[in-house]
Amino acid sequence: MDRHAATRRLEHLAATAGIRMPRMHPHMLRHTFVTTMLDAGVSLRDTQIAALHAGPRTTMRYDRARKNLDRHPNYILAAYMASGT
Repeated sequence: MDRHAATRRLEHLAATAGIRMPRMHPHMLRHTFVTTMLDAGVSLRDTQIAALHAGPRTTMRYDRARKNLDRHPNYILAAYMASGT
């Protein structure tokens, strides 16, 4: 199966399920898998291994929440210091 056959199969399955999207392609499933793992709190390393990425930089591109201030190291440090522990 090549990428074109996979795309046609995915479009057929989506149509059967009543899912309508302007552009649907198999990489969307991979993107959903990786972003869901990261959003669920799975470590970057474990997600990288599951996605078969060669390096963490590739996996980090999928992380939509990486610009979230709650996850910024400075914010984490400030919250830790403010807690008095």
